Amino acid sequence: MTYKGKALTRRDFLQGTIGASLGMSVMGKTWLKAGQKPAGPSLVTIVRDKAAMDANNTVNREVLKAMLDQTLTKFTKKNTAKDAWVSLVNPEDNIGLVSTEHLNPTHKEVVQAVRSSLIEAGIPENKILDAQGGPDKPKACTALIALPALKAHWLTGMGTVMKIYILYSGRPSNYHDENNAKLGEIWNLPFVKGKTRLVLVDALHPLFDKGPQVDPRYKWAYNGLIAGTDPAAVETVCLRIITEKRKAARGEPWPITPPPLCVEAADKVYGLG
Repeated sequence: MTYKGKALTRRDFLQGTIGASLGMSVMGKTWLKAGQKPAGPSLVTIVRDKAAMDANNTVNREVLKAMLDQTLTKFTKKNTAKDAWVSLVNPEDNIGLVSTEHLNPTHKEVVQAVRSSLIEAGIPENKILDAQGGPDKPKACTALIALPALKAHWLTGMGTVMKIYILYSGRPSNYHDENNAKLGEIWNLPFVKGKTRLVLVDALHPLFDKGPQVDPRYKWAYNGLIAGTDPAAVETVCLRIITEKRKAARGEPWPITPPPLCVEAADKVYGLG
């Protein structure tokens, strides 16, 4: 993986500020959308700013807005956030915002920043819906924006991108433990497939163990936003960040349990990467 021509290191993922696009062949693979011909690696952006939260982990809304604007323009290669949104959604869409709502939830400031940015881009406020919940939620939407919080999960390994739509299945417990490998099938349900226009991960204050329950021992200020349209690639980057943090915390490899089989399966089994 490269960043502005140099190799990305563990330190790049865990410290400092990364504020540009990462064009990457994730874990040695080129991730493609189902049916898409190879055209190079998927693009995932990581934008970080140490000023995103203060010492009490209170979010600075102005800094967050700047981070979101940068994320949108870097990812889409557009000049403004408005132009970026126009390239992803349109005013006729019913746009569902799908955030993590319980136990280490997506910061409300992130959800509000996205909502405000969409409105500034010309999307009518009544077209922006809360789409977290059961199977009926996505049926009312023509576009979805996934807003998961970055975290490990004691039932699915990773509790971030692939898990964000679990309530759409109507049977969440069917995807726990080794069955987390099947999470990708939810993304292919008829009322979900093809609707996700952006995956934007709240990586401000992630949780690297014992999730989804909040345990302060395993949270740290990463102060980041991670974005892409390829869910398998975005989740792979999230997994890399969590894995490196766990290794740094113990000073040796600390595998996630249960293994997050859903990440590789998203590409190989469900064609999401």
